[in-house]
Amino acid sequence: MKCKGLIFDLDGTLLDTLEDLAIAANATLEYFDFPVHPVDAYRYFVGEGLKTLMQRIIPGSNASNDQLLVYMKKFGEIYAKTWNVRSVPYKGIPEMITSLSAAGLKLAVLSNKPHEFTTICVEAFFPEHPFVFVFGQREGVAKKPDPAGAIELAEKMGLGVDDILYVGDTATDMQTGNSAGMRTIGVEWGFRDRVELQKNNAWKIVSTPAEVVSYAI
Repeated sequence: MKCKGLIFDLDGTLLDTLEDLAIAANATLEYFDFPVHPVDAYRYFVGEGLKTLMQRIIPGSNASNDQLLVYMKKFGEIYAKTWNVRSVPYKGIPEMITSLSAAGLKLAVLSNKPHEFTTICVEAFFPEHPFVFVFGQREGVAKKPDPAGAIELAEKMGLGVDDILYVGDTATDMQTGNSAGMRTIGVEWGFRDRVELQKNNAWKIVSTPAEVVSYAI
């Protein structure tokens, strides 16, 4: 067997959540009378946590921490009602998860999405999921690309970092996995492009979920 476990990013890797994230973010902007952004622009706005998202979409990016907390709270209120309107697993993801689990591999999720929303999404879209741990952004744990979350997951999974494949769609994910000492797989179906994955030293780059299985088993 080529590895003993895999850690997956969520948004842009397992789930196509771009439109729902953009809809909630734009609704937040409209609530505070700010101009909105095209949906496609959110490919580069999201991925590094909710606070960073707010900093990127608010005009001028000079909001105080207190103001950002207000924007984040409003986003959470809106997203809680709209997170599953258009979000879906990418084609081939459920089959990939089934194949990896059947092979006896340990699977986990690590996201910069707030922990509450991360767990809700996984439970809703993968109701019989085999993930042994699901971590979103949690207070007191540095967000990706800091490797702390990935290393914590490795310990909880009872695996060495060199036994794990880290799978994601952005520079943040490649940096996280590489910094943790894991082999990284960049996926081309997500929010970013192949060039970004190459520049950030992806061990392998795949265009289908089936290829992830081929490198893991």
